[in-house]
Amino acid sequence: MLKFDHVGLVTDQKHKGEDFVAATRVWVTNPNEHPFRIEWLRFELDSPVEGPVRTQPHIAFSVPDLAQAGKGMEVLIEPFDVGFAVVGFYKTQDGAVVELMEYKENAEWKPQ
Repeated sequence: MLKFDHVGLVTDQKHKGEDFVAATRVWVTNPNEHPFRIEWLRFELDSPVEGPVRTQPHIAFSVPDLAQAGKGMEVLIEPFDVGFAVVGFYKTQDGAVVELMEYKENAEWKPQ
């Protein structure tokens, strides 16, 4: 079951409240704090992220089982732990970039 979480937009501008994700070397904002559930992503020059995750917007969904939800999609970034959730990035059959998020119990960023 997919539950809408946020839309991620790539930027080169700093935004108030950014947090650093060391695994991908990207600064992100908390979509819970944006009225339209926007997450801004600002990549460091040496970020290992390449391809559509770095250049295209993505739509994110919270899922109860990340492995099950990602079946049948091309993996763009293997699932990794961001502290409050395990996330993975995928490309759908029609080319959209999707982030799947399996939140941990009592996660700080978990949507309301």
